Amino acid sequence: MHSTYDVVIVGGGHNGLVSAAYLAGAGLSVLVLERLGHTGGAAVSARAFPGVEARLSRYSYLVSLLPRLIVDELGLKIELRRRRISSYTPVVREGRPGGLLVDRVDPARTAASFRELTGGEAEFAAWNEFYGMTGRLAERIFPALTEPLPTREELRRRVDDPVAWEELFERPLGEAVERRFSDDVVRGVVLTDALIGTFTHAHDPSLAQNRCFLYHVIGGGTGDWDVPVGGMGAVTDALAGAARAGGAELLTGCEVTALDPGREVSEVAYRTADGTERRVGARWVLCNAAPTELDRLLGRPAPAEPVIGAQLKVNMLLRRLPRLRDRSVAAHEAFAGTFHIAESYRELEHAYREAAAGRVPVPGPSEIYCHSLADPSILGPSLVEQGFHTLTLFGLHQPAGLFATDPERVRAEALEAVLAPLRACLDEPLEDCLALDGDGRPCLEAKTPLDLEADLRLPGGNIFHRELAFPWTADPAADRWGVATSHPRVLLCGAGAIRGGGVSGIPGHNAAMAVLGR
Repeated sequence: MHSTYDVVIVGGGHNGLVSAAYLAGAGLSVLVLERLGHTGGAAVSARAFPGVEARLSRYSYLVSLLPRLIVDELGLKIELRRRRISSYTPVVREGRPGGLLVDRVDPARTAASFRELTGGEAEFAAWNEFYGMTGRLAERIFPALTEPLPTREELRRRVDDPVAWEELFERPLGEAVERRFSDDVVRGVVLTDALIGTFTHAHDPSLAQNRCFLYHVIGGGTGDWDVPVGGMGAVTDALAGAARAGGAELLTGCEVTALDPGREVSEVAYRTADGTERRVGARWVLCNAAPTELDRLLGRPAPAEPVIGAQLKVNMLLRRLPRLRDRSVAAHEAFAGTFHIAESYRELEHAYREAAAGRVPVPGPSEIYCHSLADPSILGPSLVEQGFHTLTLFGLHQPAGLFATDPERVRAEALEAVLAPLRACLDEPLEDCLALDGDGRPCLEAKTPLDLEADLRLPGGNIFHRELAFPWTADPAADRWGVATSHPRVLLCGAGAIRGGGVSGIPGHNAAMAVLGR
């Protein structure tokens, strides 16, 4: 080890590893300090259930925002597999089970599903028009995420679509959803992308829902969400390999305890797994932790407004996929895309209002998908042969405050609130399909925002580190790459940077470009 490095990176999550790979590859001396016993942060694969040969993407689980540019420039050997089924939403109308199926490959089948649900052609036409607009937006905006930050006016000119700009950047998203769509279920399916990990509602005047929606529909220039083959850990393992190949030093079990920024060299204090206190100098410090964590390291007071996370993550292993009440679609198709539960427009609004009032929302809106249908490699050969599958459930409108006073009781209550509407869609008990771990317990775990805060140091369990921001700057001279802090040589390289959030590597890339002066 050196006493001084060109760059010290606080946190070995995927963004920190992207920065390390770029900077070490450019010839700089780089040290990554990771508190946990492994790199990867929230983008890891884990054996969640003892005695079971299944490696689940425990926290983050799908990839949309990782640019091909980063994959190619770092020489990453990863495979992202496209899902044919975009989504399935079970519906019961007039006592008859049915559902809305969106098939990316077969538009005629999707049109027929819309027609069956809504009784006409208008909703599918509106769907095509709206997502045609967001598709054009994605083509224009996504490449700019790895370029210097534009101003608001420069981005507006790049979008070059007055209607899209008005609906997505100027006015609450709910206005466009209600004007364009009539069916309550269709409206809800559209709105969900504005709520993933964000505690807000359709008409929030702060436009938090618009910012969340934007990042969910522009990924890759198409808006598609892909399955990482081998699980999310395969992505971060490839990044760690690229960083080491460039010469970066990755130290795990090393918790950064303080940061003293200097004009030319900053001092980083850290504690090793055996309790040894050490210090190291850095010409640049890149923080892959949340901005509130950076404040703590700098000795600043916590922000007055707490950061809020609002999701329940449930991982399951099944002996088989359950049969559906809707016999028009097979389970292996319904669960292959995003399976929407209790996510009609009215149900989403009700859930938000209940949670805002301090009550666990019932029914709990959520979405589910099955990784193993697209990528069985995360399961051992015997599990694949027996027909086992994973299910990943992401529950919405579960803010951290709900769990503060009685975490375990509310965890159980929130879990029941999201599983009950799932059971209502099934033609057999979910419990009959759950696998058992080596100790004979059902293979099911639920992670609340408080768990994410404790396990990963995500403030309030917020998966984006803080509120997402629109991808522009008011002052390009002060923050050319969207990674600046109040100290010129201390930069954000994690999800809390402008254009952060999701498994993207974008803030890691942009922080590296800021250091290199590109």
